[in-house]
Amino acid sequence: MAGIHITDMESAINWWREKERATPAGLLELGPEVQALAQVYALMVYYRETECDEDSMPRQAYRAWLAWYDTTQDTPCIAICSTSQGDDLCKGCGRTFDEVQLWPEMSPAEKRATWRRITIESSAWRFNRYAERAPDQAGRTTSSD
Repeated sequence: MAGIHITDMESAINWWREKERATPAGLLELGPEVQALAQVYALMVYYRETECDEDSMPRQAYRAWLAWYDTTQDTPCIAICSTSQGDDLCKGCGRTFDEVQLWPEMSPAEKRATWRRITIESSAWRFNRYAERAPDQAGRTTSSD
């Protein structure tokens, strides 16, 4: 059972708020997606929780979160995989051998938890030595900009 981190909730809320700004009603009212996410976020803050369980989230909030999730980059892979050479932790992306192997079967929250860990650690080559191979949010590599 994976947890959705509060920073992902904030990102999803802000993504939906930006989408709503395009419509006149979005300037004065919160849309149903923002309301659903904000209720979960408020409970997380109130109870001082940093994660909420993806399986027990209200369906409307989870669907709104998934819509935001679909705009994020799926895999941290930069096509330099040292787990295939026997490393327990990939030098290229920072994932463990199990995370690399099980990635297609992982839930969205499990993938985001992995992303969070490797981003905080920032030791993988995708964050330094080969950062130009890491695609941006639009899926373009930074070297093609």
